[in-house]
Amino acid sequence: MPEGYLIIDEPGSGEIIEKKSRFIGYASPAKTAEEAEAFVSIIKKKHYDARHNCFAYIIGGNSEVMKYSDDGEPQGTAGRPILNVLTGMQLSDCVVVVTRYFGGTLLGTGGLMRAYTDAAKAAVSAAHIREVKKRIVAGLVIEYKDMDRFKNMLAGFEAKIVDSEFTDKVSLGIMIPEADREDFEKKTTELLNGNVKIEIRDELVS
Repeated sequence: MPEGYLIIDEPGSGEIIEKKSRFIGYASPAKTAEEAEAFVSIIKKKHYDARHNCFAYIIGGNSEVMKYSDDGEPQGTAGRPILNVLTGMQLSDCVVVVTRYFGGTLLGTGGLMRAYTDAAKAAVSAAHIREVKKRIVAGLVIEYKDMDRFKNMLAGFEAKIVDSEFTDKVSLGIMIPEADREDFEKKTTELLNGNVKIEIRDELVS
């Protein structure tokens, strides 16, 4: 299970045939709802002669935006199955469109759901996927004498100093994976004998 979520780096496409109906899936990165909608429009123009261009997309590290469309298919048989593929794989910041060319045979509710699911999976499988870890920025103030020891401790984390201010003490902003937050706070507190206050300044993804 990924510590953050997965994104699509490079687009992919795949096709399945079900009782002579063609289902062509397209998966693409999309950092905003506008980018996702633009991609949907591109596919609709490309397949202007298709009966249906169904889609789903998820935007944001916490799935802040989710949308899907059956585009004329019976309710719940197309857009929702595509969305379920994305949520099941913990994908975000991406859009999947499945174009259907009707083959003359009705597939029924179950058949449609399976076909749209399989086409979405085929598109995603053909795309390049990578993990994005959720990260936070922790702020703390330490003494100069503790800097070397603190940096040595940081080496044990996937951490990065993102800002610093040097006055009578050192104020630091440390970016760390959200999954390491508890361990980071514990080890920092132990290292500095409890003489530190850690504040979570920002929550973000990278």
